[in-house]
Amino acid sequence: MISAAFPYQKKQQQILGLEMAYVDEGQGDPIVFLHGNPTSSYIWRNIMPHVQTLGIRERVTFVMHDWGSALGFDWANRHPDAVKGIAYMEAIVKPYTWSEYPEAARKVFQTLRSPAGEQMVLEQNSFIEFNLPAGIQRRLTEEEQDAYRRPFAEPGEAWRPTLTWARQLPVDGEPADVTEIVTAYGAWLADSDVPKLYIQGNPGRLQPSQHEFCRIWPAQSKVSVRGLHNLQEDAPDEIGQAIAGWLQNLI
Repeated sequence: MISAAFPYQKKQQQILGLEMAYVDEGQGDPIVFLHGNPTSSYIWRNIMPHVQTLGIRERVTFVMHDWGSALGFDWANRHPDAVKGIAYMEAIVKPYTWSEYPEAARKVFQTLRSPAGEQMVLEQNSFIEFNLPAGIQRRLTEEEQDAYRRPFAEPGEAWRPTLTWARQLPVDGEPADVTEIVTAYGAWLADSDVPKLYIQGNPGRLQPSQHEFCRIWPAQSKVSVRGLHNLQEDAPDEIGQAIAGWLQNLI
């Protein structure tokens, strides 16, 4: 059963003048869960229990989704000797082209990059109210939806980070700096022997060229779970069990 409860205490840390919320549980070397846009650590609530008591005693392991994957992949590319393994799902594995997007998604994300994006996000909170539930097969309970709304309780500029993330997706070479970063870590991952676990959504939202690029990475296991984009809300136990089994088999 998927639980709506969040049995963890959030902590706060000042980072570059901004306040970041995080959860720190368990013992041993870190397993770092990185969420994407527009979610929070709440999305990992039914997956963390599968791994927080494994007694891992080696280097850092990443479990990543959506924009969290870009942050984690980039960090791993710059600190490869510090990484024990990488598990990822619905990830930014390579730059996109507009032609890859289905027509409906292309129209939405092109609109987000236009002046109309401010109205969609800063006035309508579209990422929380539309994009989030649209990426889940089941219907979130009101308690769950409210938990995702909570970090964005104040309208207007407080919702801007969700728009900024959308505008930073590397599409057709723009933005150039993000495209360069994603291209660089993609080249590293395609040649790296760091152990990887690819959690593929069925049907998922990864575009065919993205899947074809990452499915052949070396030192990689793969598991398929049901879900669209926010797989953690449709198949948390399957994901947690897959990660736990993979971790226990790492050298």
